[in-house]
Amino acid sequence: MRRTPARLADGREIVYFDHDGAPPRATHDPRDLPPGSAAPQLRHDPLLDEWVTIASHRQDRTHLPAAADCPLCPSRGGRHSEVPAEDYDVVVFENRFPALAGDAGRCEVVCFTSDHDASFAALSPRQARLVIDALADRTAELSTVPGVEQVYCFENRGEEIGVTLHHPHGQIYAYPFVTPRTARMLSVARARPGLFAEVLAAERAGPRVVASTAHWTAFVPAAARWPVEVHVFPHRQVPDLPALSDEERDDLAAIQLDVLRRMDGLYDTPLPYIAAWHQAPVRADRERAWLHLQVFSPRRAAGKLKYLAGTEAGMGAFSNDVLPEETARRLRS
Repeated sequence: MRRTPARLADGREIVYFDHDGAPPRATHDPRDLPPGSAAPQLRHDPLLDEWVTIASHRQDRTHLPAAADCPLCPSRGGRHSEVPAEDYDVVVFENRFPALAGDAGRCEVVCFTSDHDASFAALSPRQARLVIDALADRTAELSTVPGVEQVYCFENRGEEIGVTLHHPHGQIYAYPFVTPRTARMLSVARARPGLFAEVLAAERAGPRVVASTAHWTAFVPAAARWPVEVHVFPHRQVPDLPALSDEERDDLAAIQLDVLRRMDGLYDTPLPYIAAWHQAPVRADRERAWLHLQVFSPRRAAGKLKYLAGTEAGMGAFSNDVLPEETARRLRS
């Protein structure tokens, strides 16, 4: 992998991640952009002891542009995008409309490929491995930024999820706090040592395994909250993506592609989903955390979505209309 850092016209950082032997990438951004002025606010909810981000400037972010105007495609034919190069393998840059910025953290965009019409599931194993290496690189880098407490890598896919850009991409949030989901998970693990290992062992021996490799197992959890939900766990306890070995990263690329392709095969249209990487906080409880990927979709049937309504949105208590064992069976087939 070749890593090429540069700066965009308004001072934001951009990093190209290319396969060995790829041509050099353009690093000069000729656009006339004003310096970034985003100023998100962090506000504390005392009733739940949780942080909420207020980022009103995101109301003006680019929303579902035509393919010819995509800001994540390479700069070609006299049209300048967020990526100055005429082509790239994988590229990561600071979000122009961040939910977190400055003392309130940082947001980055991860373009999986320069092909506007592709998807993560359509990547080659070699390209998927490059994306994983880029996420690991950025996790390690952002973990050294003063004030960052947790690095979260994720992908939103599909208009049903709320994406505003169709180009295949993910995001990275560097939070100045430990997120509620992670804090809760680690609190449970602190009270029950060996919890992650117990869950993985039980699922590997159970009826909900979807796919497995030498280093990873993908399964539908027994208490799946979503109509389609798959967890992908490494067999070895590691805190985050940078801690994975080369063999584990190769295996991860293979099983992630396998799972996403199975999910896309469930219906006649591509499945909307969120792919969420659960990584250890930067400092706290790293010895208790167990890296894993959670991929879930609100599609409960062809043409039908699960909405977070009264019990889920109001009380945080999930109700699933789909039997997890049936979801696992359909994904295996």
